[in-house]
Amino acid sequence: MANMEKDRDKNIGIMSLDPGLEPFKDHFRYRIVRYVEQKKLIEKYERGLEEFAQGYLKFGFNREENGIVYREWAPAAQEAQVIGDFNGWDGSNHIMEKNQYGVWAIKIPDYGGNPAIPHNSRVKFRFKHGNGVWIDRIPAWIKYATLDTTRFAAPYDGVYWDPPPSERYEFKHPRPPNPKAPRIYEAHVGMSSSEPCINSYREFADDVLPRIQSNNYNTVQLMAIMEHSYYGSFGYHVTNFFAVSSRSGTPEDLKYLIDKAHSLGLKVLMDVVHSHTSNNVTDGLNGYDVGQSSQESYFHTGNRGYHKLWDSRLFNYANWEVLRFLLSNLRWWLVEFQFDGFRFDGVTSMLYHHHGIDSVFTGNYNEYFSEVTDVDAVVYLMLANCLIHNILPDATVIAEDVSGMPALARPVSEGGIGFDYRLAMAIPDKWIDCLKNKRDEEWLMKEISWTLTNRRYTEKCISYAESHDQAIVGDKTFAFLLMDKEMYSGMSCLMDASPVIERGIALHKFGHPDWIDFPREGNGWSYDKCRRQWNLVDTDHLRFKFMNAFDRAMNLLDDKFSFLASTKQIVSSTSEEDKVIVFERGDLVFVINFHPKNTYDGYKIGCDFPGKYRVTLDSDAWEFGGLGRVSHDVDHFTSQEGIPGLPETNFNNRPNSFKVSSPPRTCVVYYKVEENI
Repeated sequence: MANMEKDRDKNIGIMSLDPGLEPFKDHFRYRIVRYVEQKKLIEKYERGLEEFAQGYLKFGFNREENGIVYREWAPAAQEAQVIGDFNGWDGSNHIMEKNQYGVWAIKIPDYGGNPAIPHNSRVKFRFKHGNGVWIDRIPAWIKYATLDTTRFAAPYDGVYWDPPPSERYEFKHPRPPNPKAPRIYEAHVGMSSSEPCINSYREFADDVLPRIQSNNYNTVQLMAIMEHSYYGSFGYHVTNFFAVSSRSGTPEDLKYLIDKAHSLGLKVLMDVVHSHTSNNVTDGLNGYDVGQSSQESYFHTGNRGYHKLWDSRLFNYANWEVLRFLLSNLRWWLVEFQFDGFRFDGVTSMLYHHHGIDSVFTGNYNEYFSEVTDVDAVVYLMLANCLIHNILPDATVIAEDVSGMPALARPVSEGGIGFDYRLAMAIPDKWIDCLKNKRDEEWLMKEISWTLTNRRYTEKCISYAESHDQAIVGDKTFAFLLMDKEMYSGMSCLMDASPVIERGIALHKFGHPDWIDFPREGNGWSYDKCRRQWNLVDTDHLRFKFMNAFDRAMNLLDDKFSFLASTKQIVSSTSEEDKVIVFERGDLVFVINFHPKNTYDGYKIGCDFPGKYRVTLDSDAWEFGGLGRVSHDVDHFTSQEGIPGLPETNFNNRPNSFKVSSPPRTCVVYYKVEENI
């Protein structure tokens, strides 16, 4: 922080990496000053950021000497009580007291040597606001929330969770070391079963995690962990931030899942939603908003506190107690549950006052640094990333941002926002455009190459072809876009593949085959499309096994060659006529032929080093559902191109070349054979 104070008056580190940011130095200075000042205030009044982020040890329900202490920040309340099963929902004998900061508190003494509130019993916060009305709300810091599943549209209840030592899950396995590059499997626990039901944390741990490991992933990203009352929200309308989603089990069950993942060498990331919260009143934070000012609320007032597209509430990131709540939430999941990092959802909405609504980002820097930038949110994200890496230096933190905000994934010490990675979100859109709007012959190699490589220098990206966003109701998975209804009738290996299936298998190599539709009134509350059909992969005579096999082999390729972590990334050819892209990543040479018909024999490709090359991965191999048109036992010897040291005399700016066979709709990867001397 001392270095940052010096930098604000001299050079800001990020400027040396991107001189184009120089005209916006004042903006960077301003947010650095805001960050430093906020951090100083926290150190002065809360004994530091990490201490500040232990709010869950003070707020909510906590065991203290000879009793349970419950605290709740509700400055707009006129009177308050705690109610629950333990007092017959009558709070007249459990009246809370309010301090000067709007925090209500009560100590409930033990009864007969036991806690007055039994473990796993229901509790709520009852308070009276300005118009004299008493209302009941789930405690904001509650660690578990459940509902009566036998009642339709039953409200959630807060649950006091403090299991006896014999029932507490104790972690047995250390966190795995950081991989050179994350290979992430995105998962929704609830819809991970083959059965049309909500899957449990323990079943996911025992049945699904081994599949993920066997496919050579090293990281699992879990969606919908924070409690959310509406299942169909995919977990993005959070109601209870410190509570695990009870649909899939208890907090102890989730700990079992994470410990099991660690035992398999898998890191576990959580989708964290701090960009907004559910608009629900009875079971969410919004229930604490009774018309008070923004400084006495979790949210901004008026339009600034409401996201019109998401129908959700927006946090006031300048508020002291909001900072405590959100920063403590991050520490809670890292420390209590041993998560290894986060994917921050909806970061674009946080970064700008317009939340990205009706906004087009062209890459012009004026779009990022102006009065539309929400500096309060930027400072919060800087504090969050600082906290996370102080607690867990090896944490992986990813930002979901569609705007392309510069310095988002650069360290806070440089004036960046501090994320480790940003999502390359334009890639799925490019594939959707190709599949929906263009014939295969119209695909443009330079456009595809540009989209796949368009990223900010020195800011690491997580690239992906598709995610849950492309598969939810109203749209189709890529497999469905390619094969549509023939996927139901043409995937048997006992018959010849139709042209549609052959094309689909060639172009699509991984991902969820079916579209996703959560239970809702429109589908009769069915779970049929809200599950993972593992039986399709496990049935030997179905072609789904080929896509799964390629998924495994693709990850194994990185395990063997570590090409994803390599800084050597060179595109040597994008031929529109041939529909071929040739590029090098690490020491591997990739040849992708997108042409729907043409096979190229003796196709000349450039490479870096002289020597002998062989095939290491071939999408056309029989085991991947291909036609086996590329020989794997052939040695490809290089020829020198041009004058060494003069790229303009080389072939496609590469000093060496070799010739290959490239069938249509294939990707073949070559490695250099190390000769024994």
